Amino acid sequence: MLPCRLKFSGQNSSFYSTCLQRPQQQEGTTMRSPQSLRNGETPPRILAPPFHSTVSEQKLRRFNTLILVFRLASFCFSLASAVFMVTNSHGSNSPNWHVFDAFRFVFAANAIVALYSLAEMGASVWEILKGTTVLPETVQVWFDFGHDQVFAYLLLSADAAGTALSRTLRGGDTCTATSSFCVQSDISIALGFAGFLFLGFSSLLSGFRLVCFIIRGSRFHL
Repeated sequence: MLPCRLKFSGQNSSFYSTCLQRPQQQEGTTMRSPQSLRNGETPPRILAPPFHSTVSEQKLRRFNTLILVFRLASFCFSLASAVFMVTNSHGSNSPNWHVFDAFRFVFAANAIVALYSLAEMGASVWEILKGTTVLPETVQVWFDFGHDQVFAYLLLSADAAGTALSRTLRGGDTCTATSSFCVQSDISIALGFAGFLFLGFSSLLSGFRLVCFIIRGSRFHL
């Protein structure tokens, strides 16, 4: 309640009161008049606390899980291809795989991709559990995309060379005498193509993460 004081008016023989005006204040804040806001000032903004969406976290986990599945499939097929090729020997009368350069190329490429996929599987599991990348994010997105591209083309080239050699052997007497050697070689090459397919899927996802990182500064666009 504002204090008031009485004054006496001699002509009208009456009293009137005058109330002292004080600026209205609250603890810690000052009231601003509408006129001051119309003069160009803007009211202070209250920043809301950061909100972590559960839906976004679930999407991130699903995306990382999908990458892990593709890495696992690429690892399994590449490893199986390398095993089928390295065991492709059927006695002294049968040709040996390491005699042919293309088959050695198939074995080396699939073995390298299997080791790479195993390392990337570990990185994917780490990212799912910890929510962060093993390497710094900038290095990680470029590392994944670059190596996916290089190893995918390496595997494709090796399997293409193995296919050409296998067709040449089938046109001669090698597969007629020892058909099991050619059959096992074809199985190894087919498994290598399957490994390339899943490595290509992984490359698409790593490319998507790289584009999101370049545009938005984050490896996910959600």
